[in-house]
Amino acid sequence: MHVGLNLVFLVPGETGGMETAARETLPALFAAAPPDMRFTAFVSRDAGDGPWRDVETVVVPVSSRRRSEWVRGEQQHLPRLAARSGVDLVHSFASTAPLRGRFVRVVTVHDLIFRHMPEVHGRLGARAMGFLVPQAIRRCRRVIAVSQATRDDIVASLGTPREKIDVVYQGHGLAIAANPVSEIELRSRFELGERRVLLALSAKLPHKNLAVLLDALAGLDERPLLVLAGYPTPHERELRAHAAALGLSEDVRWPGWLSAPELEGFWAITAGFVFPSLYEGFGVPPLEAMSRGVPVACSNTSALPEIVDGAAILFNPRDPDAVAGAIRRLLAGGEEIERLREAGRRRAGEFTWERTARGLLASYLRALESTPSSR
Repeated sequence: MHVGLNLVFLVPGETGGMETAARETLPALFAAAPPDMRFTAFVSRDAGDGPWRDVETVVVPVSSRRRSEWVRGEQQHLPRLAARSGVDLVHSFASTAPLRGRFVRVVTVHDLIFRHMPEVHGRLGARAMGFLVPQAIRRCRRVIAVSQATRDDIVASLGTPREKIDVVYQGHGLAIAANPVSEIELRSRFELGERRVLLALSAKLPHKNLAVLLDALAGLDERPLLVLAGYPTPHERELRAHAAALGLSEDVRWPGWLSAPELEGFWAITAGFVFPSLYEGFGVPPLEAMSRGVPVACSNTSALPEIVDGAAILFNPRDPDAVAGAIRRLLAGGEEIERLREAGRRRAGEFTWERTARGLLASYLRALESTPSSR
């Protein structure tokens, strides 16, 4: 089997959880594949270095920093380049897929947020995703959902036959870095002083609900220093203004995309991890925290309860008082926090990239063995 890997979306440092999934899945996929399976990675000009360079790589002549170019590369160039490479199957990792081509197609769908919260993508982006994702789901031989919640959403929202969808969980995020930045250096570099640290890790996007997290922080009598890490977006300006209006200018740090050693240093010193997102198809950041024994508080919505499965404090993400209450429990320590540390490590240990790779390979085989869906 010759498998094409559609990674045209990938822009290192700017693609969030989908980049993490690609970086961690591919080495496990290459290791788990049978000896007669060959891979070709299709990337844009922005892909940089990564495990996709460990196999034959074809550069699609677009810059994926613009969504329109990503779509053009995927729809216009990829079918021709994949045919030229002689692939049997193309697996698209980022919810959209080429809508034509004689090769078998498989798509991983991370979520349907464009339907539930179209403002996340903007008016034009939501319209484009509202066309491309359902079309990819219809035209691909198999659909891979990253959680049971995402599969249920696809079935309920689009009428896709359940039997066409394979649930393949992702792993628990980035591997533990061997060279974390020391606490002394980290506190100096990010001006943390001697304060207790609370970590939140996500893109600065409206559905990540960071404004409510700021509201919750403002309601605490004893405030930790909140570190809002994740790649910046235009929405960050609104968040900074909101923090200033709440009198939190000295209580929040705004690092962008952290290096692996920096992030590992933060995992080591944080008192807890808070994830107030309104909608997640999976939820890698809580698992990254749990795998390191960091206690987690997260939203009780979408896929998150399924993923943490009792190993985190759950809260209503639309209620600042509920979020503040969860933070107080994180900071209180004691038996509950020790239980969460232990339960979190156990739960995160169930989500390995090796299991992800085995699930993908099984889906590829089903795609090649099955007849095309009528939907």
